[in-house]
Formats: sequence, C-alpha cells, structure tokens
Amino acid sequence: MLLVLCVDLDDDLGRKTGFSTPVIGRESAEAAAVALATADPEDSDVNVIFQGLHIYDDLDARDESVEVAVVTGNDEGDVSANREVGDEVDTVLASLSTAEDVTALVVTDGAQDESVIPIIRSRVPIDGVRRVVVRQAQNLESMYYTIKQVLNDPETRGTVLIPLGILLLIYPLALIGTVLEMPGFVLGTTSALLGLYLISRGLGLGEQLDDAVERARRSLYAGRTTLLAYVVAATLFVLGGVSGINTLEAEQNATTGDVGVPVMLAAVVYGSIQWLAAAGVTTSLGQITDEYIAGTLEWRYLNAPFYVLSIAVVLHAVSAFFLDEVGISYLAAALTAGTLLGIVSTLTFAVAESRLSGPDDDEQDTESETRQLGRV
Repeated sequence: MLLVLCVDLDDDLGRKTGFSTPVIGRESAEAAAVALATADPEDSDVNVIFQGLHIYDDLDARDESVEVAVVTGNDEGDVSANREVGDEVDTVLASLSTAEDVTALVVTDGAQDESVIPIIRSRVPIDGVRRVVVRQAQNLESMYYTIKQVLNDPETRGTVLIPLGILLLIYPLALIGTVLEMPGFVLGTTSALLGLYLISRGLGLGEQLDDAVERARRSLYAGRTTLLAYVVAATLFVLGGVSGINTLEAEQNATTGDVGVPVMLAAVVYGSIQWLAAAGVTTSLGQITDEYIAGTLEWRYLNAPFYVLSIAVVLHAVSAFFLDEVGISYLAAALTAGTLLGIVSTLTFAVAESRLSGPDDDEQDTESETRQLGRV
C-alpha cells in the first residue's frame, strides 16, 4: 500500500481550522483542505493537501492500493514539531488495516517541511517526495528558509559571515589608514587577519583553539597552578631562545671562517639549555602540585623534574664539547651523571611507591583501572 502523506509542520491546519490531526482518509482530507482554504486562502498548506488528494485520485483510478493522510507538527520549533509529526505518523500507520507492506509518498510545500523526512523514514519506507510550489512564488520559500538556516547555524554563520564582514571592512579601514597616513599597515593587518582566519578554518584549528581557551578558563577558576606554570615556562622558553641566538651570534663573530651546522646547533643549545631546563622543571612541578591537590599524585610522577635535569646536563655537556668549552673528561662525567640521575630517581620512586603504598592506595589504583576499562 502507498500512503500519501501530506505534511504541515507548523500545524496551520489545526491552529486555523480546529481540525483534530492526523486526518486519515480521502473524505476527511478533502474536508480539512476546504476548511483551511476557507480560513486562509493564501496558506500554501492548502495546495499540499489538494496535491495529496490529486495523487490519491490518480492512483485510485489505476486500481492501486493507496491511502491519504494529513499529519501536522506544531509552532514550538523544529525539534518539537518533528517529534509531533513522528507521533502522528505512528498513529496513521497503526490505523491502516492492511497486510501489505506500506510505503510513503511525502507531499510538502518547501524545504522547511522536508526537514521532517528523516523522522518519517525511520517509521516507514519513503518512495518519493513531492514538493508543491505556487507558480507565482517559485523557490521563494526555499530561498528564505536557506538564508534563515545560514543565519541560525553558528558554524555556517562563522564560516560565511565573518570573512564577508572582514572584506566589507577593508574599504573603511583603508580610508582610516589614509587619514592616519598608514594605509599599507591597515590593509596589511586586515589581510593578515582574514588570511589567518581562513587558514584556521581550513585546518580545523577553530575547535582546538576553543577547547584550549575553555581549558585555560577552567584552570583559572579552579586555581590550578599548571596555568601559572605554563605562563612562566613560556616566558623562560622565549628567554632561552633569545639567549641561544645571542650565543650563536657571539660564536659566529669569534670564528673567522664559516660555522658548521653542528657548531651552530651546539651554540643555540648551549645558550638556551639552562632556560629550557628551568621551563621544563617549572611545568613538571606545576603538574605535580595539581595532581597532589587533586589527590591523584603517584610517586612516579616525581621523576619528571629529575628527567628534565638529566637531559639538560647531557645536552649542556655535548654542546659545550662541540664549542670547545670543555674537554672529553667533562663530557664523560656529565653523561655519566645525567644517566645516573635518571636511573637513581626512577629506582628511588619505584621503591618508595612499592614500600609506602598502603592497601587504600591499591584499592584506589584498582578502582581507577576499572573506571578506565569501563570507558574503553
């Protein structure tokens, strides 16, 4: 059996005529169409119902098994209206007394009503969709609905309207730049902002940036020391970069010939390693502090600052050796000391964790592992 399903998503039929929906059957549907046309001759849903009746009559004349029904939603929004239509479709299907498989032909008056098609398809197979458009207003409702959807969708709005807004600002900003005698700076800044925005959207960096800002905000309100540690570490990292570049320039000035790539890398590392080590220790201590406050600190987490110091000692000795600042003996001693520092810290905290962990800690570890397995 083919079910001709006329959809009135915003329930113009019920609100304007008082008809109880769903309307099932040819006579009832015709009465509903006449009542709606009488109440509001300009309503496009009148054409939907009459189109459904036309399809019904055409198929019935061919002796095909067919039924017509009118289902409506409400004017409370797309989600609520879609649910209402789904419930009425269930009522229509339950009222059909047939042993045949039922398929549907959906009749609508535009793109907005067609948003309910997935709801209908989840209940009954759909053979086709017939859109009824008044000849004097072809594509008008579809254009309106498309523009409305673009303006309501945050992602589409950000993708389309923000670049368009920046482009429209170029001319007034150019006038301001001319008045300030800096047209090149203003146009360059505007172009750079537009380019950075398009690149971030193209690479999908917008969501990652939003997540990072949200995490930073939560860390700030939660009083987490990690945020402060990251800020200090970033400052130390910049200072390390400046110090490394200064050391490289000093090495180049002190060398008469060309400076090789290994020596250049060694100079940058030698000048910046102490700052980078301080940044690494700062971030690890901040993380350890937050883990301790949260009650999730484990002994092996304390290895982090010692590992940073071990790596810093090794890199400092290697870079100093390439710059002829130290001899082979100092290099060997530094490599040994760095390795021993990492090994000793690992063994120390491993032994401390095994000796000092109580039954409660074991139970907490078991519960933590259970929660992780449940998430997987």
